[in-house]
Amino acid sequence: PILYSYFRSSCSWRVRIALALKGISYDLVPVNLIKDGGQQFSAEFKALNPMQQVPALQIDGITLSQSLAIINYLEETHPNPRLLPQDAKKRAQVRMIADHIASGIQPLQNLSVLKQMGEKKMEWAQNCITSGFQALEQILQHTAGRYCVGDEVSMADLCLVPQVANAERFKVDMRPYPIITRINKALLELEAFKISHPSRQPDTPAELRA
Repeated sequence: PILYSYFRSSCSWRVRIALALKGISYDLVPVNLIKDGGQQFSAEFKALNPMQQVPALQIDGITLSQSLAIINYLEETHPNPRLLPQDAKKRAQVRMIADHIASGIQPLQNLSVLKQMGEKKMEWAQNCITSGFQALEQILQHTAGRYCVGDEVSMADLCLVPQVANAERFKVDMRPYPIITRINKALLELEAFKISHPSRQPDTPAELRA
């Protein structure tokens, strides 16, 4: 497999965690979203992913984009360890939380959106994340065990950790979100989350390396 990734992309990080958890080795091709006006806009990369976004994963003779679609494919082809619970209700909750982050928070503070916001980008990002986290904290009161849904690492957790990193980058006050904070801390102790971390990627700038 070949993963086209950017060290700081939260969507790429989700996929890197999934690959690490499932023990799938891959080659990483960095796509710098800022350098050269954004390498994702090159004709070469557009041919690979017409949406001109990372991640993209070449695997089993196909090219997949969209992090949750990629994770779902990995789940179906490499079922162990599972990232979706066996119980239908818990599985629905995992997907709900993953969608809440992947559709309801992350795209609103994405690089392409922030470029449009100009000087207000920090305030915009903080507002988007805060409103999303207020809802998420409330949801987690009903679903959380050690992790987002019960005590098994799931697709929801793969979305949570990169989003908390975004919140910290945009200086969001995390004190009102004790459950999110607790789960994030527990997940960051797991090896798959450590090795996939933005501070430990081949394309991480020297000053940001762990």
